[in-house]
Amino acid sequence: MADFSIEILFRNMDHSGAVEADIRKKIASLERFSDHIVDCRVVVDAPHKHHHKGGLYDVHINISMPGPDIVINRTGSRDHAHEDVYVAIRDAFAAAVRKLEDHVRKARGDIKTHSTGRS
Repeated sequence: MADFSIEILFRNMDHSGAVEADIRKKIASLERFSDHIVDCRVVVDAPHKHHHKGGLYDVHINISMPGPDIVINRTGSRDHAHEDVYVAIRDAFAAAVRKLEDHVRKARGDIKTHSTGRS
């Protein structure tokens, strides 16, 4: 499992072992992109707890590593698919993977440069 610190928080909702297990699985998959991760903090927020249906989950991910942290703030207010906590988590981690891949490419110097001159 992960060689870094993991913190998972639930706000405005009850703790769910199944949701936590899903998050831990997704965190573990981040290791294949970088072995420089220091810690990962995930907050799942159900800001509209007073609604019985239609609440949209917000997922915040902060990945600490050398250089700038990777921060993902996925708010469900725009996407009704985020009424499902697993969809909200999936989308947030997909965004985290894209940012992590970009971070690793930049760190390796694999950034494409566009030539402005003519040959």
